[in-house]
Amino acid sequence: MHWCPRCRGVLLSPAPIDAPAQRRNYRWVARKPDHRSSRQQNRSGLPRSLGPTPRYREIPRWGLRDVPAPAAPEIHHRLERYAPKVEQLLLITAWLFGAAALAEIARYLILLRNRTRLIDPTVLAVSDAFVWICSVGAAVSAVTAAVALVGWLIRLRRRAFARSGAADPRSPIAIAFGCLVPVVNLLWPGVYLTEAAGAHDDPRLLRAVRIWWFAWVADGLLVAAALLWRTADSLQVEADGVAFTAFTDAVAAGIAVLTLVVVRHFDGRDLRGRARMAHRWVVTIDPAVPVIEPVQAGSEPRDADDRAMTEDLRIDNGEQDRSREQGRLQEEVVAK
Repeated sequence: MHWCPRCRGVLLSPAPIDAPAQRRNYRWVARKPDHRSSRQQNRSGLPRSLGPTPRYREIPRWGLRDVPAPAAPEIHHRLERYAPKVEQLLLITAWLFGAAALAEIARYLILLRNRTRLIDPTVLAVSDAFVWICSVGAAVSAVTAAVALVGWLIRLRRRAFARSGAADPRSPIAIAFGCLVPVVNLLWPGVYLTEAAGAHDDPRLLRAVRIWWFAWVADGLLVAAALLWRTADSLQVEADGVAFTAFTDAVAAGIAVLTLVVVRHFDGRDLRGRARMAHRWVVTIDPAVPVIEPVQAGSEPRDADDRAMTEDLRIDNGEQDRSREQGRLQEEVVAK
């Protein structure tokens, strides 16, 4: 306050403003904001209305708020936007490779028919179109699924290493190079998946990755063999190449399904997309069964053997009673 509340004089303290408490000749007094109006009402003698009791309709939000720091936004690679479509692309790829295998089998049957009879050119044209459409469609779908799988793998590794408080040591460019470049992609995808499975600490997941890796390398060798087979000049070798191509397409369809299994296994689901339930095995024992059933008093025999045995026991007991009675009589006669 700059004015005295009684004399209305100016409050000038001789002590400096920053003087310690021992040298001050004044003190701070805390007053209510409406202390002047309350004094005037008290001087007039009129009773002051206190008003209704304050209450809250909800939890008061006044006071100091300790707002947590916002989480740092995750940095996503542009390939990760294709990750949600990886399952649909794998299913389409499996269907197209299966159709390509059927087309190659139909062509092989036509070749067998052509050994003895001429084939209608329309049938040949339809067969060729079916083979080309399925083969090209399967190849394009496989490349698209591979790009989506790279985005899925980048996101999977980033989240797996983030749970352990570390960053992915592999850059997205290195992952894309190792997964999309031919011949090189026979080795590095298995390495990347093994590292991600190690971060999950699930032995079943690691076993699934190893099975997929072995099948992936075998499929790559089959594709190379099928491409080399097409360079043959003999008609019989070319016909056998058609059958081998059908087998290679069927294996490729199986690889697409196996890849879908691995993708859903990392997400904690089975092949049908259902959540995998954890099984708990409990050690138990068989109930105790007595080897010899105890004989119950007064129970009836259960079969003919039991009845015969019971009858024999009764006869033996009767003979023993009679022999004991005769011995007792003889003892009485001798005593007399």
